[in-house]
Amino acid sequence: MRTGLVYDTVYLDHETGNHPEKASRLSHTYNVLKKAGVLENLLMIKPRPAGTDEVALVHNEEYINKVRDFSNRGGGSFGSDNSGSSGTYEAAIYAAGGTLTAIEAVLGKQVESVFALVRPPGHHATQGQAMGFCFFNNVAIGARYAVKRYGLRRVLVIDWDEHHGNGTEQIFYSDPSVLYFSVHRDWSFPATGLADRTGQGSGEGYNINVPLPRRSGDADYEYVFRQILVPVAEAYRPELVLVSAGMDCHAKDPIGQMSVTSGGFLKLAEMACEIACDCCNGALVAVLEGGYNLNALAEGVFAVIHTLNRWEKQKTRALESNLPVKNTVKGVVNNVKAIQKKYWPVLLV
Repeated sequence: MRTGLVYDTVYLDHETGNHPEKASRLSHTYNVLKKAGVLENLLMIKPRPAGTDEVALVHNEEYINKVRDFSNRGGGSFGSDNSGSSGTYEAAIYAAGGTLTAIEAVLGKQVESVFALVRPPGHHATQGQAMGFCFFNNVAIGARYAVKRYGLRRVLVIDWDEHHGNGTEQIFYSDPSVLYFSVHRDWSFPATGLADRTGQGSGEGYNINVPLPRRSGDADYEYVFRQILVPVAEAYRPELVLVSAGMDCHAKDPIGQMSVTSGGFLKLAEMACEIACDCCNGALVAVLEGGYNLNALAEGVFAVIHTLNRWEKQKTRALESNLPVKNTVKGVVNNVKAIQKKYWPVLLV
């Protein structure tokens, strides 16, 4: 089997009540995949808990202990829009560990790609702070683990969540071993992700933010990928592609304010597969982030998994849609190119 799925009912033990980031996000999505017969074509991968030393690749010890103590006290409000329960810490270390298990399966050649259907999400979590529904930064832990354990020198993180992954940016802002690419809604939560944030020190040029206007849709996202991500990725030559696969840029999402459809997610996944197949023998791990309309979330996950599972290495390019792109989006892309071209000469304005 070419594609794996990480999932476990432990993720449902992170109870949040009426919070938008709730257990039914995963149980509903899993049931949709099961009823559609998708699971029969996937390798089911059981996650393991991340060790404290693995979580500490990204987060400081005091913060890890704070999350553990919060769960041991029964949960409640953790602040910064985060809620939890007695099961939150275990779910969080299994979310991080599920990401690590997915990376192990891909880099160990057990499968070519994996979708990690995990929660709580992670890309807002900084080294010492939970926020935006996130406790531990799953993708960041995974990226650093791949560098430390497997000796990788170039990991690409693609983040298409509606919100900017401020935690992932912070963690790798001075680190050239991880190229962080985020396309997100301009001035959405947490009001970070400006285009001129390009990294610092040895990490300068390895942080690319593309802030888009409200209601950007399929054609706009595809344009961003083709104009910026694909040429930069081909120049960078990642050894592993990680995707922060947030589905809250779906047109039906109650929190996000974008207009991506399930067809749009399919196209984004195709281009991510294109990069992985061109650069690293198809090694790709997608990890769930946001997405708060249950049906829209399931549609997005289905589209990505369908793409991962059917992608053929012989394909060198995803077919271009040729749909109209907003002029405002073209302006944003030109601005990002102007900022980044000194680091990435392939970006022609």
